[in-house]
Parts: sequence; structure tokens; C-alpha cells
Amino acid sequence: MEKERFGGMKFGAAFFGWLTATGMVVLLSALAAVIGAAVGFSTDNDLGQSLDQAMANQSAGIIGTVILLLVLLLAYYAGGYVAGRMARFNGLKQGLAVWLWALIAGVVVVVLGLIFGDDIRSITQLNTVAPLPEDLDGATAVTWLAIAATLAATLIGALLGGLAGMRYHRRIDRADYSENDVRA
Repeated sequence: MEKERFGGMKFGAAFFGWLTATGMVVLLSALAAVIGAAVGFSTDNDLGQSLDQAMANQSAGIIGTVILLLVLLLAYYAGGYVAGRMARFNGLKQGLAVWLWALIAGVVVVVLGLIFGDDIRSITQLNTVAPLPEDLDGATAVTWLAIAATLAATLIGALLGGLAGMRYHRRIDRADYSENDVRA
């Protein structure tokens, strides 16, 4: 009965989950950048580079992509967890709602970018679910594959996080406490 009455998608809890995910993207990205700088990770491109340097830059790009996907997966896992924990029921729906908030924010950012052009560049950081390139006219199949991968990583992370957040409440619901167990 509780699930029927209080279950469903809670967009308030999902909003705070999205805020958590966005903050985690910033923090984890900064951490990854610091670690990358400490180990000498570089993605600089130079037209006069040797074949060895070009191959190293290509592998650096692949490693950077994997790190970005892990950052997004972990960040949206945290966001889904917050929403699932706050709303108690329907963790999967809560994770989906976190992802939907991210899509809504992304659409708003794109629309504002189309309206205001270059004056709005600083707000594009809110679009953490699928960072788009500045020029979609030159987008390649690899660009669209990268966008699909970021959408998948964020969705999977949010859904798994929502389930994990809800699981906490399931353990409490299953616990059997008698009056003798309760201490004042």
C-alpha cells in the first residue's frame, strides 16, 4: 500500500539527484585532470609530429574517452543513488528521472545557445549528459557514436544508482524489530 500511495517518479528528488550528478561530473573531471597532469597525460596535437607521437595521441584520445565515460557513469550513479534514496520507492524510475532532468537541462542549454549564440558559452557546462561539439555541421559518425556512448553511460549509471539507493530502504523494510530490540 505504501508503494502504491507514495511510489512513482518524484521529480523533486530526481532534481536533487541531477544536481548531485552534475556536481560529481565537475569534481571527478577535475580529479581526472589532476591525475592526468601528474602522470604526464597529454592530448596535444601537432601537425609536424612523428608517427609514434601520432599513435600516442590516438591512444591518449581513447584513454581520455574511457575516463570520460567512467566519470559520467560514476557521477550519474551517485545522482541516481541520491534520488532513489530520497524517494524510497521505484529506484529505477528515480534513476530515469535523474537522466530526464539532465536531458531537459541539455535541451535548455542547446536552445539558449541557439538563441544567444556565443554569449551563452559558460552555461553549456550544465549539459553533462551528452556534451555536444560546438559545430554540428562537421559532426562525423565517431562524434555521434561518442554522443550515444555518453547517453548510454549516464542512463546506465543513473538507473543502477537509483536501484542502489532504493535497496537501502528495502533492507529496513525487511528488518524485523520487536519492542525489546528498540532502545531508548
